[in-house]
Amino acid sequence: MNKGEIRLFCPATIANISCGFDVLGCSLSGVGDEMVLRKTEKPGIVITKITGQDLPRETKNNVAGVAGLALLEASTYSGGFEIEIHKNIKAGSGIGSSAASAAGAVWGMNTLLGHPFNEHQLVSFAMQGEKLASGVAHADNVAPAIFGGFTLVRSTDPLDIIRIHTPPDLYASVIHPQIEIKTADSRKILKTSISLADGIKQWGNLGGLVAGLYSEDYDLIGRSLVDHIIEPIRAILIPGFEDVKMAAMAAGALGCGISGSGPSIFAFSKGLQTAKEVTTAMSGVYKKMMLAHDPYVSEINKKGIEKMS
Repeated sequence: MNKGEIRLFCPATIANISCGFDVLGCSLSGVGDEMVLRKTEKPGIVITKITGQDLPRETKNNVAGVAGLALLEASTYSGGFEIEIHKNIKAGSGIGSSAASAAGAVWGMNTLLGHPFNEHQLVSFAMQGEKLASGVAHADNVAPAIFGGFTLVRSTDPLDIIRIHTPPDLYASVIHPQIEIKTADSRKILKTSISLADGIKQWGNLGGLVAGLYSEDYDLIGRSLVDHIIEPIRAILIPGFEDVKMAAMAAGALGCGISGSGPSIFAFSKGLQTAKEVTTAMSGVYKKMMLAHDPYVSEINKKGIEKMS
């Protein structure tokens, strides 16, 4: 591979994380897309290849293209880029498919250009791709993809991302039932106002979860993985959600909820063995329902996007 080319692993991500709607996310290991980027003398961005999914190759209709154009507009680089996208994260899965492409594009371009932009700037460029995908320039998927580990989006205007400590024994189980829920559609059913009582409960859980992550208090993490606002509404879109959640908790999970806008369901566990048992229990529910699904067990990916050899 020449100096003007780079191959990347772009990880899947869990967003919202129960009580952290639009502000909290984490990066996963083992499941993600691969991308190849090449510098060109010709200005602009060309999507040369997409495998694994039927997605638009037109630059302005592709999240990687839109995010990349945002970076190019802010740079002094006079040339352009070619991008290959090899999708292993299904669109509409709820584990950051669009974020992987958008974040991977700007991370790879920035690397090939000698790192003129910092991580916060890369997140802001990648958010433009998310805006194309969902109608909202949210950062809770692209931030952990770029920063790695857990991230808190304290503010989007101005953008303020905080990297949060990851306890060493925390593992994620993810079950992706083979249905598609588009983020834009999932947002349409949400309420635009909440009660003060629900807000207080949610803020308490978010604070408790962040404190639990920093203090490596797994019991506190579990007590805080409760969503009083979004989950009750979105759960109706996911077949068997309550049964999967009960199975996860019975198998020893710390907590369980909807990943992103769904339909994927995540659970956190202390220790790899428990995470494997939780994944098996969650998968068992869909096997009984005869609903096709993909199960994943993952440590929390502290690096985020990585260069591949």
